[in-house]
Amino acid sequence: MIQVLGLSSHPRKDLPPAVDDVSFEACAGRVTALLGTPGAGRTTVLRLMLELEPGLGVTHFKGRPLHEIPQPAREVGTLLGDVPGHPARTVRGHLRMLCAATGVPVRRADELLEGVGLVSLREERLGSLSHGLDRRLGLACALLADPHTLVLDEPAAGLSAREARWLHGVLRAHAERGGTVLFTTGDSREAAHHADRVVAMNEGKVLADLAAADFARTRLRPRVAVRSPHAARLAALLTKEARTERRSLEVVREEANRLSVYGSTCADVGEAAFRHGILVHQLADEVGDTGCAPEPEARPEPALSRADGTRRHGSERTGAVRPRTEARSAVTGSAQARPTAPAPATRTPGTGVSGAGVPGAVVSGPAVPGRTVPGPTPSAPPPTQPSGTRGPGVPGPGGRGAGARAPLALGTRLRDARARSAGAPERRPQGLAARSAAVVPAFIHVRPAPSPLQPLRYELRRAAGVGTGYLTTGVVLLTSALLAVLLARAGHTPQHRLLAAWPRQIPLPPAALGAGLLGAIAFGDEFRHPALAADRGTVPRRLGLLTAKLLVSGTTALMIAFLSLGCDLEVLYLVYGQELTRVPGNWLSLGAGWFALVVGCAWAGVLAAGLFRSTTAGLAAVLAVPVAVVPLVQHVFGGPSVRAAAGIVERLRELALPQWPFGGERYLAAVARLVAQPVGGALTLSLGALLCAYVCTTLRTRAR
Repeated sequence: MIQVLGLSSHPRKDLPPAVDDVSFEACAGRVTALLGTPGAGRTTVLRLMLELEPGLGVTHFKGRPLHEIPQPAREVGTLLGDVPGHPARTVRGHLRMLCAATGVPVRRADELLEGVGLVSLREERLGSLSHGLDRRLGLACALLADPHTLVLDEPAAGLSAREARWLHGVLRAHAERGGTVLFTTGDSREAAHHADRVVAMNEGKVLADLAAADFARTRLRPRVAVRSPHAARLAALLTKEARTERRSLEVVREEANRLSVYGSTCADVGEAAFRHGILVHQLADEVGDTGCAPEPEARPEPALSRADGTRRHGSERTGAVRPRTEARSAVTGSAQARPTAPAPATRTPGTGVSGAGVPGAVVSGPAVPGRTVPGPTPSAPPPTQPSGTRGPGVPGPGGRGAGARAPLALGTRLRDARARSAGAPERRPQGLAARSAAVVPAFIHVRPAPSPLQPLRYELRRAAGVGTGYLTTGVVLLTSALLAVLLARAGHTPQHRLLAAWPRQIPLPPAALGAGLLGAIAFGDEFRHPALAADRGTVPRRLGLLTAKLLVSGTTALMIAFLSLGCDLEVLYLVYGQELTRVPGNWLSLGAGWFALVVGCAWAGVLAAGLFRSTTAGLAAVLAVPVAVVPLVQHVFGGPSVRAAAGIVERLRELALPQWPFGGERYLAAVARLVAQPVGGALTLSLGALLCAYVCTTLRTRAR
């Protein structure tokens, strides 16, 4: 189950906090809906629960905070929006990659593809999926590790009715297996139809915590929608007939030509209009959604008298195509305007009540027992209630138990902490109120996602799952072959530069640039398409993941270097014959330097992209080695660094008393010559600096 205690977000500047002291429970085996209009704080609550943004409060998933769970993905599955995957990756490839990250068998991906109905689309690219298919894939990602809890942010938003029914069916099946489901929505009917419990929010506070049946009974009311050019006259006639027949009827003026009639049917309204010769443009049954947010505050204006004897208030509402604020009955009327000293509505037998709290509403009919028209709900319940209390009312968050079922006045902060301490019992689930009093609000810190459980397998599937690596390698080989042919035709190019296709006019050969680009993409794509951080917000920069990326990028760089060298030799042999394909005498040291250069560029791209969170920054760091670091190193050391390598073997022999076995001084001298070269020394210095910065960043994050 989920236990949320005192969640509060940090206020921004002079604005109030988006979430203020939110507490509720989502029980196992049930579906809980977090209902609210845009701006009510639903998404912020989820982000605070999942520790995606800083704040205050405590959230327990099966008794533990999220940061204390070793593998959060195996305990909590999340769906917070579109799938953050690479557009060129296939559906099956994305799930297989996440299988390696969560440590589940790869067959789990195929099982989920069949479960969500994407088997026939397993080779489709993520970028070509429709919104409904993307939502199915997101649900598959959330269920990949078979978590106990599902947290979803507006999962049915933008879906067709059929897709929405299917999605809620999957959520219901998960709850019936004993899981916990919490989803947000802005549709009251969706919450009432598909949830077992509804938590209504407004302005960052919890307004109500009701069972779905109670919520549907008190907040979703049947009505008759009427459009007529003579709406005022029709309202007066309906009110008069209801008063004469002594039956309860409520007419709410939505627009100048639109009425909402509660307590009647289409047949009755149509017959009344026909008898009096009133033209009707629309007559339809609807379900009035009273919503969960108050109307904007409006100053009461003087009431204007009509010719038909009714009173028209200047603050009458304007309805939308499907307004969310229609059906403002006397129960919720006090939210329409908040005067300083509201006058209580009165009722006399046989007369109607002109809605003082609801502009434009006329409630007619006799005084019915069990019906009342409350004013603005006070912060604490009154000691006694009027004899005409409507039953059943809305169990407000501030009242609990028998006799405490007060009507819910929208816009009144029923869960205000001061009001609760003033004497109103707190409306919270069993056991939550006692614990929240003893729990000190804890700070919520944003923590990075854990490293993949199988980082090497994850990195291999990530790199091989898209065509970027293959395309880059092909471009590198083609460019290298063309440059080699052009250099051979121009002549006067050293043999080792000819085979590497490295003219003096460019800072790095194509193979090194391609390896550096692939290295930068290895970490840059993690930030651009954060598949690992879909539920955590920050991409993990762990040493295990870094090691896997360095290993895969280094292997890729070696392959590019070898293929580029072989391709250049073959092209030169085909074009110019055997004359230009002679291998230099010191081919061993030259080959070692060549492979070290390409691998070093790839590693520099990986480290820089992981440090600066950008592919562009990683490639820029690779280019900065010959362009900026080499001149700086030469300037600092005051001369060519080649002279520093002279006699290095003899100096090393003087340092080490025993002789190098098996001629080890030759290999050590070769390494020293590579480091002493301008590009080699600058690349070594850059790699050391980037690695130290990356490790310091990782340690600083853990310290926080």
